[in-house]
Amino acid sequence: MMILRRAASAAALLITILPVAVASPAHAAAGTSACRTQPSAPLDSEQSRLADARTTALVERAGLEDFVRRFPAALCATRGPAEAERLLQSWGQALWQASVRRAQGQRPGGDLAAGDDRPLYWTRLAMTAALARWQPGFTVDRAALRARFEDASRGLTDNAFRPAPGVRRIFISGFDPFGLDAEIRRANPSGSAALQLNGRRVTLADGSPAEIRAVVLPVRYADFDAHMVERAFAPRMTAGPASADIITTVSQGYPGIFTLEDWAGRARSADPYPDNARALSGGTRERPVTAPGLGPGPEFIRTTLPADAVTAAVQTPYPVLLNRAVTEIPAGGTAPVDRPDGPTPGSRAVSGGGGGYLSNEVAYRSNRLRTELAPHLPGGHLHTPVLTGLPADPQLLTGPEFERNESSITGEVRAVLEHAAVRR
Repeated sequence: MMILRRAASAAALLITILPVAVASPAHAAAGTSACRTQPSAPLDSEQSRLADARTTALVERAGLEDFVRRFPAALCATRGPAEAERLLQSWGQALWQASVRRAQGQRPGGDLAAGDDRPLYWTRLAMTAALARWQPGFTVDRAALRARFEDASRGLTDNAFRPAPGVRRIFISGFDPFGLDAEIRRANPSGSAALQLNGRRVTLADGSPAEIRAVVLPVRYADFDAHMVERAFAPRMTAGPASADIITTVSQGYPGIFTLEDWAGRARSADPYPDNARALSGGTRERPVTAPGLGPGPEFIRTTLPADAVTAAVQTPYPVLLNRAVTEIPAGGTAPVDRPDGPTPGSRAVSGGGGGYLSNEVAYRSNRLRTELAPHLPGGHLHTPVLTGLPADPQLLTGPEFERNESSITGEVRAVLEHAAVRR
């Protein structure tokens, strides 16, 4: 019942905002400059992909087009920086709640499969492009406004566990789609799982109840440098009703298998592979780098998830394996060495089991924080299979195989969590 009340509150919030935003251009008409826009305002590399009409179709076919259509007028109606801050947070939370409800079949609209994660991604991006074009008649910190909107639309705010004695609390993160320059239709099954599972009550393998809460993180180095991962996970590691009993980061990994990553490495080493903003980390296999501002910690951090229990119990429809491999520069050495069974003493991290990209880094950051704030907490990283099945015709946005695979992966993520979160 609580999730329905939360959903209703979010819907009411949006219903309240939208008519006011559309019906209140009087401020601009009266001579203020609050409603000016700059259509030629430069967009970032990620926003520039909105020029592809298929991104608009993904929004419209999910029934989320009103967010994009009405958001500019809502910006126009704001009368000062504080009001703009409140508006960005409110709209971000409303978009998150609408996307969660849609993923869980509670929000009708559109003909895309409910669990599709792409509409949230492209709707959010279109709204940030509108923010970039907005020219208010007062001074604003545009970067801070976007950060506020990003956090809210990704589940970092107003997304707490419901107080319930005896209910285990599971906190997970997923990711946005990525690799979009090669295939703009790509989805990310970890983001889909986060949306479909957020707020769900599930029954663990031992019969006890649990609640899942989730966030969806960007595939951008800059947001990691700005400590979005820490903002997402720190509240779940402090004592009290907001704390989790288990955490795991989730991302898309290898074809045809799930892997629990035994080790997360401290380094970035994925160049020349860019992030969604077409930025590089500056780190390669031969020359790994540490993220700027990353707090102190060991070169490698090991999972504390019950890997043996999970791999023994969950193997269909995809195998679940424990991946112990890492790449390191051994103590006294200068060249990277692949190790199938974990790091050696004194070595420098090149990549964890999840590589040297943001999948590995989200695991390292969240578990570095865990060792600092809640070392008793089980935590680790789960890689899903690569989501396949997009139709060969590039104009077709979805198909039966794609939708079946996305649903199957989410179902198995849930099964992994139901075994991993059993009290031990």
